[in-house]
Amino acid sequence: MDNYAVLRMPRMITYGRHALEKVGKEAAARGKKALIISDKVMDALDYVSEGRDYLTKAGVESVVYLGVESEPTDTYVEEALELFKKENCDLVISLGGGSCIDTAKAIVVLATNGGYIGDYMGEKKVAEVAPIPHIAIPTTAGTGSEATDATIITNTSNDVKMMIKQPAFMPDAAIVDPMLTLSSPQHVTAATGVDALSHAVEGYISKRSHPMTDMLALSAMKLIVENIQAAYENGDNLDAREAMSLGSLQAGIAFSNSSVCLVHGMSRPIGALFHVPHGYSNAMLLPAVLEFSKEHAIKRLADLGRFFSAEAEQYSEKEAADLAVSSVKNLCLQLNIPNLSGWGIDKQAFESAAGKMASDALASGSPANNPRVPIQSEIEELYKVCYEYKFSTESTVG
Repeated sequence: MDNYAVLRMPRMITYGRHALEKVGKEAAARGKKALIISDKVMDALDYVSEGRDYLTKAGVESVVYLGVESEPTDTYVEEALELFKKENCDLVISLGGGSCIDTAKAIVVLATNGGYIGDYMGEKKVAEVAPIPHIAIPTTAGTGSEATDATIITNTSNDVKMMIKQPAFMPDAAIVDPMLTLSSPQHVTAATGVDALSHAVEGYISKRSHPMTDMLALSAMKLIVENIQAAYENGDNLDAREAMSLGSLQAGIAFSNSSVCLVHGMSRPIGALFHVPHGYSNAMLLPAVLEFSKEHAIKRLADLGRFFSAEAEQYSEKEAADLAVSSVKNLCLQLNIPNLSGWGIDKQAFESAAGKMASDALASGSPANNPRVPIQSEIEELYKVCYEYKFSTESTVG
């Protein structure tokens, strides 16, 4: 094993209330005409027009692609790339959730390196030419995609979520403005918040974690645990929203450099086959996967448990780890996170797909980073457990 570690992040991160106002200045330093990747919801909220106004004032032209809906696909990438070329753009700005940001990541690499986005999966093709500059602006506190060098794109020909990770996919700049998260509905706040927590936790318990990622993951877990319910219960609580945005950002940097684990490995196939948004599927899986992994991550989960209760400082490591798992389960219950059955997925179809989903999860490589590395049959069984999982203090995973 290598005795050194690497930490990658955007070259520039602007963070804080009203940070969106800086997009014109940052764009002008990188190009003359921007393609904005967003969606119809962001457009209806006037976030797109606000961003374009700042660009215009800075002398930067812009065109908009609003075709992203839910999880990003290779079709969105192809459509937006065609518009990028047709309009002779030299800069990409993503404004929205992780789907918009991931779509933009694919565009900037393909614009200079060519090929099909799936070619880059598993580094079969390496992006050797510098990508087009990309400014990522998240509007949810969840994915952390603005600070990662990975993109997840669904291959529409085989319903496989392609996890593609190379340095070229890292945005050149990130603008994190918690004001943009005020519009997130309560259910989105819940799902993306638990998604961010899963990033922080997996970044911390991953076999590939290191001191720099530990520092960020610990800070992210503390911020999220202490603020997620406040943001959920009162969406106008700007202090809580700001803390969640910072926690999500830190978690993104952490897991991008230490890698995710079993939650994400199992989550992607659910999204590809049953079209469950990534944040929701991570949230649905996190408690059960922590139960499965607990005995192999006692010390690290104990650190998480202590964020949930000051009294846990007096607990043994096992007691604090037990508290971490039960607290995450209770958090999902309080935030009304549904299980897979509650989402409306047909049980027979789900169980029939368990074998393929488990194979796809293992093929992604993420489960190998988990403290307890599962085999195919264990993942299949976990899928079945998660289908009707009860978010209570009662243990349901062996």
